[in-house]
Amino acid sequence: MPEDRKAPMTVREAGRKGGETTSKKHGRGFYESIGRKGGRTVSEKYGHEHFEEIGRKGGRKVADLISRGKAAETR
Repeated sequence: MPEDRKAPMTVREAGRKGGETTSKKHGRGFYESIGRKGGRTVSEKYGHEHFEEIGRKGGRKVADLISRGKAAETR
């Protein structure tokens, strides 16, 4: 590949680079504020029960993965 051309960037690399640029431009507080806004919007739209349900689903998924891992160890 000629020196003046760069290798294609992976999606992961592009995301990291974009995140770093945004962080330098807006600061850490930017991410905290958009997280709060997003959480507030979801809460207003779906209610507290939505967070309870996704928490239960996440807990069940983790428990299932742990069980699978233990079963795989015994084989």
